Amino acid sequence: MRFFWTFFWGFLLIHMASYVINSMTGGHYDFGSASILAVIAIVVILFITAVIPNEPNPNHDHH
Repeated sequence: MRFFWTFFWGFLLIHMASYVINSMTGGHYDFGSASILAVIAIVVILFITAVIPNEPNPNHDHH
């Protein structure tokens, strides 16, 4: 379920940002390029969450 919600919100937010940025710069909204950008961003987000450890480092000394 985590992957579904990540895809859903990432897809929605990237499309919204693409629309707003293109409107502000005077460009036109392109669904295809926004979708490709959304998929790439979602893959990067999922990769980063898989690489970052979830538990704290037990050997860390507090000074």
